[in-house]
Amino acid sequence: MDERLYRVLMGVAITLTVAWLGWSIYDSFFAHVAPGDNAYLAGENYFADGHYDDALSEYEAALAEAPDHVYAWRGKARALLQLSRHPEALLAFDEAIARDPEFAGSYANRGILYDRMGDHEKALADYERALSMDSAVAKGPGWMTRFLRLQPEKPPTIADRARYLREQLAKPDSERLLQMPEADETQRPYKQ
Repeated sequence: MDERLYRVLMGVAITLTVAWLGWSIYDSFFAHVAPGDNAYLAGENYFADGHYDDALSEYEAALAEAPDHVYAWRGKARALLQLSRHPEALLAFDEAIARDPEFAGSYANRGILYDRMGDHEKALADYERALSMDSAVAKGPGWMTRFLRLQPEKPPTIADRARYLREQLAKPDSERLLQMPEADETQRPYKQ
């Protein structure tokens, strides 16, 4: 290897190592952690692993520390949705939306909840509102997220579901097919 290239690569490696070490020290000892953040982050880890009961416990612990923790409200609502505790999830989504009405993900997730509850008109309204607020909610999980979830097929997005509901609601009642439980369960909540 060329001596000059070796020195450049060595310099880059040392710089990255020092930067990582400095960030780790700052994050461990000097970064300000707001009340409820540690429990919220623990809840996010449980949620990502599919342990929704444990995630819910952590989100509730975060809310006990900081009742205004909007991220914990969103997490609690998502966990309740995944646990099929629909009335409680609806209250939590409404609370999250009241605390941050500009976050499109809460409307998208409440749309999923309405969809699972069979209230497809409200679901469509929430999907459309979320899409009009932030087109990024239409993208769905990227390839890396799907890879980490061992999910080779791209699941239906909010935009896909809104399009499907719009088509089905335009049909006469006798011709509508609004629910397919196996397919509907593959739709995962939007995560901030």
